[in-house]
Amino acid sequence: MKFTNGFWLMKKEITPLYAVEYAGHEVHGRELTVFAVGTHIRGRGDCLNVGMLTIRLYSPMENVLHVREDHFEGTNEKRIYGHAEDFSPEIKIRDEEDSIIYETGRLRAVISKKPGDWRISYYDSDRYLTSTGYRNMAYMSNQETGINYMVEQLGLEPGEYVYGLGERFTPFVKNGQSVEIWNEDGGTASEQTYKNIPFYLTNRGYGILVDSMGDVAFEIASEKVEQVQFSIPGESLGYYLIAGGTPKGTIELYTALFGRPALPPAWSFGLWLTTSFTTNYDEETTSSFIQGMADRGIPLHVFHFDCYWMQAYQWCDFIWDPNTFPDPEGMLKRYHDRGLKICVWINPYIGQKSCLFKEGKEAGYLVKKRDGSVWQTDLWQPGMALVDFTNPDAAAWYEGKLKALLDMGVDCFKTDFGERVPVRDIQWFDGSDSVDMHNYYTYLYNQCVFALLEREKGAGNAVLFARSAVTGGQKFPAHWGGDCSATYSSMAETLRGGLSLACCGFGFWSHDISGFEQTATADIYKRWCQFGLLSSHSRLHGSSSYRVPWLFDEEACTVLKEMTEWKCRLMPYLYRLAVESHEKGLPLLRPMFMEFPQDRSCLPLDMQYMLGDSLLAAPVFSETGQVEYYLPKGKWYNLMTEETLEGPGWQIGKFDYHSMPLLVPGNTILPLGSCKDKPDYDYTKGVTLLLTEFDDGARSSIFIPDTRGNKVMFAEAIREGNKITVSVRGSSDYTCAASWNRAAEMVREEGKTIIFV
Repeated sequence: MKFTNGFWLMKKEITPLYAVEYAGHEVHGRELTVFAVGTHIRGRGDCLNVGMLTIRLYSPMENVLHVREDHFEGTNEKRIYGHAEDFSPEIKIRDEEDSIIYETGRLRAVISKKPGDWRISYYDSDRYLTSTGYRNMAYMSNQETGINYMVEQLGLEPGEYVYGLGERFTPFVKNGQSVEIWNEDGGTASEQTYKNIPFYLTNRGYGILVDSMGDVAFEIASEKVEQVQFSIPGESLGYYLIAGGTPKGTIELYTALFGRPALPPAWSFGLWLTTSFTTNYDEETTSSFIQGMADRGIPLHVFHFDCYWMQAYQWCDFIWDPNTFPDPEGMLKRYHDRGLKICVWINPYIGQKSCLFKEGKEAGYLVKKRDGSVWQTDLWQPGMALVDFTNPDAAAWYEGKLKALLDMGVDCFKTDFGERVPVRDIQWFDGSDSVDMHNYYTYLYNQCVFALLEREKGAGNAVLFARSAVTGGQKFPAHWGGDCSATYSSMAETLRGGLSLACCGFGFWSHDISGFEQTATADIYKRWCQFGLLSSHSRLHGSSSYRVPWLFDEEACTVLKEMTEWKCRLMPYLYRLAVESHEKGLPLLRPMFMEFPQDRSCLPLDMQYMLGDSLLAAPVFSETGQVEYYLPKGKWYNLMTEETLEGPGWQIGKFDYHSMPLLVPGNTILPLGSCKDKPDYDYTKGVTLLLTEFDDGARSSIFIPDTRGNKVMFAEAIREGNKITVSVRGSSDYTCAASWNRAAEMVREEGKTIIFV
């Protein structure tokens, strides 16, 4: 939201109250309260008829600072995000002549006490990060609407780029954009998004989370090009400044506070195939798809039933359509016997024709209007209502319906929707603010379903396929990108969305391979298969047509088979990344700047990415097969073409459908599994430790987990002179390979292999 008319003037309807001057402070334990008056005080008379802002600083965790600004404290405080726990860090507060200094770890806030010089400057040790000062921190009154806003503006340094703010499909670097934190079902081709997170990350190694569940508005180097502005309606605004030193370090701190992803089961990393949305299908159809994949040798691991597993107009009643699936339990058993896991589509909406509508209405489990009647709409399902997850009994009721499906043989759920949440004239069971609940609803919805899966399946065996999210939603993996189209442009915007979401601590992400809307050409289908199988989770899905590869061309079958086999072989590496995401909060899909923050050429890149720390992927976005991509400094080995390239610099290559830029940096041990037809197997059995070129003196180490996430095998490689010594613990069933010379001389000893360079 913009309040000014250029740099000097305000919009005619806006009256500002700026923090202008320090007016005293108090210390209460670890909390520092500072008062900032709205005018320069020259004498006692100036203390009358003037507004004041109250600013509170405290640290819940070392190198994290919470800043809260209040105008009128007597208003009802809106529900805000709470950090996971208070880590009770050691803090220091110093009162000096011209300033007050608040320190937590390396993070330091310096509050100016000089007359007429209001400013809070933030430092990481002695390195300046950002600040709020003259005409930045404010309370804005709109005289026409009667709505008041709290506003903060934090400075941007030259060359500072802003990322994140949820899964955004607009340009990856957010500088110059206006962003509304408001979940919408808007597809991938607009500024709307399903996953709005009021958290941004900058290349200077810090992040900002606005502490609000409501409609936060950001102006990123837009209203004032030197600053990031954020504002919310009301009398109070809070934000966390998180200083991890690097982008990865900041995400680790952020997820420590607000939750790290659960560890998904290894089987969920395999290939998913769905019925698609509006297609016609029954068991004969779905079985023909499954058999068709088997006949072509394409490994398939999860089969998903989309909306029409239930009867039309009755979504959701969680009852298999008896006309289409007369024997669902028998069918699910037959599919389980083929080694498949089963996912079914659900949403939190209850159509009026559903048998659950009357049940939910009479029990008070549906969202109500202020007059006590059930809120309903014809948008999506006739007369549909919304489950009120703020009511614990309603959540338990909903879980009970899903448990019956788990007992029948369903393994996981696609938790679709969760964005179409009403605001006007709404009364939530627990009295929650209706604006806040618009976004927060999806957290309660996915939390409810994920908690059921963990109870029934056990920790480590629960996985969702969720579309909407808000802060904290990363705890309930995995998420997919929503309704994209079958074009290269949409494939690229999908990647931008995933990269932006990764900047907000979401570890596991997927998308509809070949696009949801329309039907892709065979060319786009094959290129999207390459991209899709190099994501943490991989699903073939569409709207009005099937997504089995033989409907595109026979080469598509070969490409899908090859890419699925590649992913299965990469599972020792990918599941190690999954364990690290669970433990540290780092995403598998990583923007280039996250891994190479000192390489300025990496800062704007959004058509390539790192899959973890050891794989660079540059999907093909052109019918010509030509790709232009950037390599940071060092040697890089293409896993598919066995070519070695040198960075830093741009590369241009042309690739057929059976290859693409998939590169491993030098000084790396990449474990390749022995199994290429399933993702869940013993990763240590017959594993190949692929070593890329090592510099003299270089050292690298990895662990390989089992399918429960336990770290069971460890390998370390050190180059000294003309030999590389690879030491291994936890398994003797391994081989070593040298990317630069497959015929390199190797000497195998107990627990180690020596490779002569």
